[in-house]
Amino acid sequence: MFLLFDIGGTKLRVAASRDLVSFATPVVMATPAEYPEGIAALIEALKECAGGEQVEGIAGGVPGPVGRGHEKMLGAGNLKGWIGHAVVADLEKAFGIRALLENDAALAGLGEAHFGAGKGNDIVAYLTVSTGVGGGRIVGGKIDAFAAGFEPGQQIIDSGRTRCPDCKSGKLEDLVSGTSVYARLNKLPKDVSQSDPLWETLAAWLAVGINNTTVYWSPDVIVLGGAMITGNPSISIEAVTQHLAELDPIFPPPPLKKAELKDAGGLYGAMALLRQARLPDGQGSGG
Repeated sequence: MFLLFDIGGTKLRVAASRDLVSFATPVVMATPAEYPEGIAALIEALKECAGGEQVEGIAGGVPGPVGRGHEKMLGAGNLKGWIGHAVVADLEKAFGIRALLENDAALAGLGEAHFGAGKGNDIVAYLTVSTGVGGGRIVGGKIDAFAAGFEPGQQIIDSGRTRCPDCKSGKLEDLVSGTSVYARLNKLPKDVSQSDPLWETLAAWLAVGINNTTVYWSPDVIVLGGAMITGNPSISIEAVTQHLAELDPIFPPPPLKKAELKDAGGLYGAMALLRQARLPDGQGSGG
């Protein structure tokens, strides 16, 4: 029995897998804002999923950078009450086995690389546009090495705030995330008609971030996920592609694909991570 978890800023998901190919229907709950309540709820839900069976491995993600140590969340836009707490140590104490921890967006990207829209590609860039903006780079089926983490949503695309004077900052996340839209309009993105010019504007801003992602990460494919992409209404990938071409990129941008795993991406990524941990050389297959 293997246990999977995905701790998001608003929702916490846990599931069990017997074969690291599929998993049972996830248990979904609101994420407690403070760590003591949160880790207790996580451990209880994981034990419930295990159903008293022997657990061979645990893996999951948190909504912030984890650094080289992969032991705790070092920072977060949401869920600040979890920052700095020993998630891995507490899980290992509760279950007596090794636990693996990654950033939730990078883990969702790993899931898409193995099971979803990025399957079959050697270098996969994943961007999620939802409450915030996150992502990761997957190379050869593994999350690429990093010093602190991947935070593409923190890239500055509007330093003078000329594109969006009402935005909190010039960072990509503060222009295109669901949280930023609500802050500017006092309206949830799902309540904004698809015909509203807002969606075209968001597509143009996102294209700038994707251009930067392309020239820095040079991926074979860029997979776009998150509610602002996969929901209804949403930012059109076709519109992003058009705006990206208008930026006159130095080389042809890779294809943009919509994420296929949606809210389960992090759980699929946790399965892929556990599969890699079981291989003698620790290598992934990329699908």
